[in-house]
Amino acid sequence: MRSRSTEGRAESPVATGRPPRSGIVTGESRHRGVPMSTTTPAHASGTFAIGGDLPVHRLGYGAMQLTGEGIFGPPADPDQARAVLRRAVELGVDLIDTADSYGPFVSEQLIAEALHPYPDGLVIATKAGLTRTGPGEWHPVGRPEYLRQQLELSLRHLRVERIDLWQLHRIDAKVPAEEQFGVLKDAQDAGKVRHVGLSEVTVEELDAALDAGVQVATVQNRYNLVDRDSEDVLERCEELGIGFLPWFPVATGRLAREGGPLDEIAREHGATPAQLALAWLLHRSPVMLPIPGTSKVAHVEQNVAAAEIQLSADEVARLEQAGRAAAGG
Repeated sequence: MRSRSTEGRAESPVATGRPPRSGIVTGESRHRGVPMSTTTPAHASGTFAIGGDLPVHRLGYGAMQLTGEGIFGPPADPDQARAVLRRAVELGVDLIDTADSYGPFVSEQLIAEALHPYPDGLVIATKAGLTRTGPGEWHPVGRPEYLRQQLELSLRHLRVERIDLWQLHRIDAKVPAEEQFGVLKDAQDAGKVRHVGLSEVTVEELDAALDAGVQVATVQNRYNLVDRDSEDVLERCEELGIGFLPWFPVATGRLAREGGPLDEIAREHGATPAQLALAWLLHRSPVMLPIPGTSKVAHVEQNVAAAEIQLSADEVARLEQAGRAAAGG
């Protein structure tokens, strides 16, 4: 499996609401962002049916950032975390992605506290397969007994009898992959999960899971305007009608510098660079399900408003060219 940055790497400062690191210009000071033209802007992102029978609007919300520093422990302001979740749903978001390892369990518990009983049509996706030993520390654990235990805990923390989408967070290299895939299949057969997915996999690993009889409904890999190493995985998902959830979807960095390509197009739309990055993802593929995360209400509003941005073919070409140039150094 390809080597990637740690799961706990934070989203862009634009998405998280934290001050940018020195030398990084986010564009927030220059752009107020596209305002929402409707009360449920997420609906403008279009829909995708997970597993063919579970429709969601394509712009979702990732709940990783609701925890404490290093994605560990409780947040400094739990009330604000719950307010972010409620606001996302108010804006039309009906896909929320979390994991047992976010906190651990803190994110799942906040979701239940804020939203249970869940409104009709709200899809909660969670994951298992990474354990935590401290802030910023993540370790794959794919032993079948561990995965089954974590599934039971997620069911309890989310207060549901069946999880809509349960994903293998990482394939543990120390455990035969077919054993980990078997847990996914068994959980679905037992009715404890509706659909199953994979995270951070190659095309070969995706195909291996499919060959093992796993009905893979989604794949969640790191992917954004600059980092497109999973392009081949996305294309395979398109071929098979599998949903693709890009984590770390907002990565603008130096592309957002004043006078740069994102800055120019952002000015034309009255948008932020982060909103353009999300709009590009939605344009890139009909199976794309971006899940930008944030711990601030204002930023969830900005992120969801990106669904209403319409990019021209010329703008898409300029953004993609800039992204390739940035990726090449």
